[in-house]
Amino acid sequence: MHRIVPVVGLSGHLALQAIAGGGSAISPEANAVHKAVTEVVELTERSLVLFGKKASALSQLAELAAECAQQGWDGDTAAGINPNAVLYAEHFVRALPEGIPLPEFTPEPDGSISLDWIRSPNRLFSLSVGNSNRLAYAWLDGADKGHGVARFDGQTIPPRVLEDIKGIAGQGHVGLRAA
Repeated sequence: MHRIVPVVGLSGHLALQAIAGGGSAISPEANAVHKAVTEVVELTERSLVLFGKKASALSQLAELAAECAQQGWDGDTAAGINPNAVLYAEHFVRALPEGIPLPEFTPEPDGSISLDWIRSPNRLFSLSVGNSNRLAYAWLDGADKGHGVARFDGQTIPPRVLEDIKGIAGQGHVGLRAA
């Protein structure tokens, strides 16, 4: 007998994402749970009511990935967007705390995806998501600028990256540090 377990709020959704992300169980029951949870996560993320603006952002990301999937999407020699880059970008968007503005997405010629927060021409944060959990980023805040590399576990945004995004978004200060 099946029963519906209510999931309330984003933290419940994040818990379901963790289950949907896979595991090492191989029993028929574990596979059935994994399949059911994956369906719930997918349906939730398509709903603007349940998932908010992130649903729209994930839809934009999927559209970009489809448009730029093939080698030469730029009319020249750009690599198609790497499927792993799409997955890491999706996980990053899902991990953004509520209240943080969502990024703009731009394809990169090497198959990566750029996630950009642009307040003005001299106030921006850009994050490159590629084939691995390595996130390269750079920021410009007036005359101050910086860059770095961080690792992303697929669930928690590295604190330095999150603080710099908040700083550009007007919710904190961008860190001043040597590159």
